[in-house]
Amino acid sequence: MDLTVIIINYNVRYFLEQCLHSVKNAIKSIDAEIIVVDNNSADGSCSMIREKFPEIKLIENRINQGFSKANNQALKIAAGRYCLLLNPDTIVEESTFTRCIAFMESHPEAGALGVKMIDGKGHFLPESKRSLPTPAIAFFKIFGLSKLFPHSKIFGRYHLSYLDKDKIHEIEIVSGAFMFLRKEALHKTGFLDEDFFMYGEDIDISYRLIKAGYKNYYFPETTIIHYKGESTKKETINYVIVFYRAMLIFARKHFTRKKIRSFSILITLAIYFRASLSIMKRFFNSIYQPLIDAVLIYTGFILFSNLWEKYRYGFTEYFPEEYFIYFIPGYIIILLFSIYYSGGYEKPMRIWNLIRGYLTGVIILLVVYALLPETMRFSRVIILSGAAWGIPALILHRVIPSLFKSEDYELAAQKKRKNIIIGQRDEADRTAGILQITNPDTEITGYVSSLNNPETGTPFIGTAKQLRDIVLINKIDEIIFCARDIPSKEIISYMSLLSGLKVDFKIAPPESISIIGSNSIKTSDDLFLVSFNSISKEVNKRNKRLFDILSSLIIIIISPAFFVIFKSYSKIFISAFRVFSGNYTWVGYCTLSDVSVFPQLKKPVFTLSSGLSTVPDKARSEKLNILYARDYNVLRDFQVLWRNLIKKQQ
Repeated sequence: MDLTVIIINYNVRYFLEQCLHSVKNAIKSIDAEIIVVDNNSADGSCSMIREKFPEIKLIENRINQGFSKANNQALKIAAGRYCLLLNPDTIVEESTFTRCIAFMESHPEAGALGVKMIDGKGHFLPESKRSLPTPAIAFFKIFGLSKLFPHSKIFGRYHLSYLDKDKIHEIEIVSGAFMFLRKEALHKTGFLDEDFFMYGEDIDISYRLIKAGYKNYYFPETTIIHYKGESTKKETINYVIVFYRAMLIFARKHFTRKKIRSFSILITLAIYFRASLSIMKRFFNSIYQPLIDAVLIYTGFILFSNLWEKYRYGFTEYFPEEYFIYFIPGYIIILLFSIYYSGGYEKPMRIWNLIRGYLTGVIILLVVYALLPETMRFSRVIILSGAAWGIPALILHRVIPSLFKSEDYELAAQKKRKNIIIGQRDEADRTAGILQITNPDTEITGYVSSLNNPETGTPFIGTAKQLRDIVLINKIDEIIFCARDIPSKEIISYMSLLSGLKVDFKIAPPESISIIGSNSIKTSDDLFLVSFNSISKEVNKRNKRLFDILSSLIIIIISPAFFVIFKSYSKIFISAFRVFSGNYTWVGYCTLSDVSVFPQLKKPVFTLSSGLSTVPDKARSEKLNILYARDYNVLRDFQVLWRNLIKKQQ
């Protein structure tokens, strides 16, 4: 057998499905096998493989074995002369494997081969070619010198950025996202080192191949899409720690004692440096918009307080200092929380959510104001004046940056994205149906026929040959490729051709309920699903959490009275603290049916079937879960909670 393709999967079902379609097309002309090792996914990945790809060898792990150990499980049974370690969030060209095999056959000294990789926007991924991360090279990378001087042979060595990305080069490190390996070489070096749970194993095996006398190559004569690229959880502290600890394992294994000492110091500094940057960046991104809102609102309150003092009392120091230090900030906190829970900070921003949240906050302020002792009631007029100021001020805070095309301030009205779908009529219609259900704000400008099957007439507006002109003339925001009708090679070619334009790309796999894409290497992947996604919407997540908090508080407050009457109330009291802390939720799915296909929830105190007079069977439980996930309403949580509270006291 020529080739064994090994894919390690962990909770990326829809990316895996798309990847397998492309791999199947790429092995049609060669003797090959596909092995998928699933690391205990909870998203129905294994069921999908058994249903749609029954010919694939599937290894189901009951725990997450990590990347190295899972790959070794497959390598032990691999029958191919060559083995490809492939990430599930990739798409390969139809000729990728034949080209790689031909290169390896003509270069018997080659131990491993990496290819040109692009992200979901068609941009070249620099990790396609790398060098050994010695202390000096790692230092230049960690502290940004490699980015500042990419063409320098000294500073740019980490990603070998001074080498032409369109030419074949001998390199040191091949990326684990696509690592084409000679099986014979692996028998000499040994398989992947299982000390590396995730990250670093590609560096280790690449280096061991070189030490065994083989060469590693960068081969850009075929291109693959790698959606997540180097940005996989890159902004998280956990990523920083895991990645750099992997570097330490590598250093202890291969470097001299002197180098290990300097490398360890460097890595420790890197962990603190990158973790600090990550914390600061995430904190700033989460608070800077509410912080600007707070400053604007505070400015309005100060302004109207001074005007009211002059008008009503004739001087400007009537209100005590505590009013400005404690009361106005308290008003602002209530207003900001109200805006948040109304969706005022969702992206893209909706002005109505902002207005609704602000007005709700003003009403809450007036109610709280009425309940305060008279000595703390300074002026109802200022609260109303602040509302009159705050709404236009906060609207301008959003509108002005949006006029300058700021991504953080994109307004929903501007989010009417114009799409074109490339494919044959029947598949384009199916894709359009998925898109309109999952993203009704999308405008489908028209269909574009593929090169192999040109079609004319409404709704077709041209052919793939005219794609660039179609995008520019119609100001298209997004292109969706029907993978059934367009070869992966053509999709990748179009993405590379249009990568300089401000256009996003998505791919609709055949016979799938998903449309997959990645708007940016620095953001999470876009995934449109005709699925049970209502409960996963941000507004529903907030509403569910808000219900959990408020109901828990009420239960905790009234608990002393209930302890006297009901002995069993202590369990509810403890549960209320668990829910309030965020570790539990009051209501969750029925556990009789498979819940892996639904959006994940916190561990529930009660399930949908709790408290029912008759326990539903598996089929009924599944229907309850589907309705709950697809059409979530906070009233349902209240009904389940109330039913169980009453039942427990009977």
